Amino acid sequence: MRHPRRLVLSGCLGALIVMTILSAVVGWAAPNLISRKLTHHITTVLFFGFGLWSLWDAFSDGGEAEEFEEVEKKLDADFKANAGATKEGSKAFSITFFGEWGDKSQLATIGLAADENPFGVVLGGIIGQALCTTAAVIGGKSLASQISEKIVALSGGVLFIVFGIQSFLSPVKS
Repeated sequence: MRHPRRLVLSGCLGALIVMTILSAVVGWAAPNLISRKLTHHITTVLFFGFGLWSLWDAFSDGGEAEEFEEVEKKLDADFKANAGATKEGSKAFSITFFGEWGDKSQLATIGLAADENPFGVVLGGIIGQALCTTAAVIGGKSLASQISEKIVALSGGVLFIVFGIQSFLSPVKS
């Protein structure tokens, strides 16, 4: 709300595209470093773990809002230290990139790319991130007033558990 939407959207999308590609590369390389069977089992465990983690977040306070505020404060301090030399689009890129680093979506992308076609994972990840980010930037304030974080966390938790079940029931690809 404080910055032009076009800059925020381009910074966020740029960061998410870079993060998705990096995650898919790591996921693609993982089966070449350790066995495909092990990466499949790790992916399955991660999906169940993320599902439980999201459900836990839904029923407890704190979490990602505090993490986002912490990253934003650090970037604001850096912005002031550089006497405003940083552009708004790069600030959005940085907040998004570092906010997503090690996040469930990044780790899930790594797991999916280890188990599935990495090009499909990148394409699906970019399309999904683009749709969600565009909706958040364009209608974030109105969406936030209509959809609670608890519902989002519950939905995410259920989806991760469904993905875990699907991964558990699917055969390991050779």
